[in-house]
Amino acid sequence: MDPFSAEGELLNIHTAFHQGQFQAVIDFDTGSFSVENSLPARIIQLRAQIAVGQSEEVLADIEGEDEIPDLAAVKALALYAGGNIEGAIKEAEQLAASYSENGVVQVLAGTVLQAVGKSEEALELLTQHQGNLEAIALIVQIHLQQNRTDLALKEVQAARNWAQDSLLIRIAEAWVGLRMGGDKYQSAFYEFEEMAQGPSSSATKSIVGQAIAEIHLGRFPEAEAALQQAMQKDPGNVDAMANSIVLNVLTGKDTSELFSSLQNKAPDHAHLVDLEAKSLLFDQAAAKYSIKVAP
Repeated sequence: MDPFSAEGELLNIHTAFHQGQFQAVIDFDTGSFSVENSLPARIIQLRAQIAVGQSEEVLADIEGEDEIPDLAAVKALALYAGGNIEGAIKEAEQLAASYSENGVVQVLAGTVLQAVGKSEEALELLTQHQGNLEAIALIVQIHLQQNRTDLALKEVQAARNWAQDSLLIRIAEAWVGLRMGGDKYQSAFYEFEEMAQGPSSSATKSIVGQAIAEIHLGRFPEAEAALQQAMQKDPGNVDAMANSIVLNVLTGKDTSELFSSLQNKAPDHAHLVDLEAKSLLFDQAAAKYSIKVAP
C-alpha cells in the first residue's frame, strides 16, 4: 500500500508538512508507525525543523548517518539553510551523481541545486522521478521561475491524469494559475482560501498564498487583512513581509519599515535580489542617456 495514499499512515504528517504546519509536523507522534515508514516520517520531521530555522539541530541529530542517502540529502538542505552554501552544493552534487533514483535525494538535492542557480542540474535530477509528486511540484516551481509557464502547465496537467486529488498537485495548479491570470486567479484563491481558513489546515504559508491571490484579483483590503493575519501568526515570516511590501507599493503606502525588516531578516530573499537586479538594469539603461538642457 502507498504510505501517502488515503489509507497510508504517512498521509496526515505529509499533508501537514505541505500545508506549512511545520510545528505540528515536528510534534507529530510517529511512535505507532511501521518500521518501513519510520525513516520517511523522520525525514519529514527533520525537514519541518529546517523550515522553522532549526538547521543546526538537524545537523547535530543526523551526525554520523551520512551513509544513508536520504539523511545525507537532509544534510545538504540543512547546510544550505544554515548558510554553508559551498558544503551544501558539494553534498547535493555528490548525491545527484550517486543516488539519482532516490526520491528524497531528487527533491532535497534538487531544492539545493535550484536555490543556488543550478536549474538545469536540478531538472536533470528531478526528471528521473518515478511518480514522485514532490519532484513534480519542484519541477513546476523551477519552470515558473524560468518564466516557462507552458512547461509548468504541462507538468501539472500530466500529473492530474493520475493524481488529481493530491494536495501537492492542487497547490502546484494554483501556482500556475497565479501566473496564467484571468479566471485562474479566482481558482487559485479558492485553493489557498480553503487551506487558510480550515481550522485543521490553516498555516502562514496558505494565508500568504490567499493574500497573493487577493492582490492579483485587485482586492487590496482583503489582501491586507490576510497578510496582517499571517504576520500575527508568524511575525518573522519573510514571505509575508515581501508581499506586504508589494501591496503597500500598489496602494501607495510607505514601505521603508517593512523593507528594512526584510533586509535584516533575509538579505538574500528573492524579492530583494530581484529588486536589486532590476535597479541595476535601470541604472545601466539610464546611463546610456545624457541630460540635455535647452539653451
